[in-house]
Amino acid sequence: MSAAEWKKKCESEWGLQGAPMPDCLDWKSVYESRPLGRNLLKNPMPYGLSKDNPPPEPELPEFPSHGPPRFEPDGDFTSWTTNIEVLPYDTSGIPEGVVVCALPQYSWFTTEQVVDLIAEGLWDKLLDEFQPEIVVQDWYEESQLHESIYQLHVKLLGADKSKVIAEHTVSPKEDCSIHSHKWKEVSHVFSGYGPGVRYVHFQHRVKNSFLNGFFPTKFSGSSVVVKAVKTSP
Repeated sequence: MSAAEWKKKCESEWGLQGAPMPDCLDWKSVYESRPLGRNLLKNPMPYGLSKDNPPPEPELPEFPSHGPPRFEPDGDFTSWTTNIEVLPYDTSGIPEGVVVCALPQYSWFTTEQVVDLIAEGLWDKLLDEFQPEIVVQDWYEESQLHESIYQLHVKLLGADKSKVIAEHTVSPKEDCSIHSHKWKEVSHVFSGYGPGVRYVHFQHRVKNSFLNGFFPTKFSGSSVVVKAVKTSP
């Protein structure tokens, strides 16, 4: 196929009529990279769990653990940058004079990725002028571990990664009196974000607990998808 034919194929299959389609691009490579409609995050299920199946029930230890507290969950976190923040013990709700034998030790487990939109096959004029929707989605495991077990922070960044053009943050509160142990969806659509976006910084945190055993909060199905839909200014 000629360059013009590859360009036409991209335009028609992705519904890009009216979008800037520069002739200088290698449209065959753009088509083969499939930058629109696919998940641009790598390794979206590091725990090996699908959101289409219920999360596994936690295994209660037969005997209390006498070793040091554990804070890092099991999983393959290739492509993710990870960090662990161990939180101080919360003694605020304990009346004065009460003897406490053990308290849960909580930690935040942060995982993040930076998506290079140009490297994934998108082009400057499409992002700056057409401004396709950028859809972020994530699923985390509902639990009664704590009222705050999940946080999401996504930023659209400029070319030097220092300028934040748009961002979205969510920190849902859990109703610990209700427990159905399902995956809970978190999503956001970036639209009308303005010119200059070149990167998507995806970061989420899940809370883990250690008390006579390690109890992590898992996530699955994380995604960043650019859709061939023109956003409103």
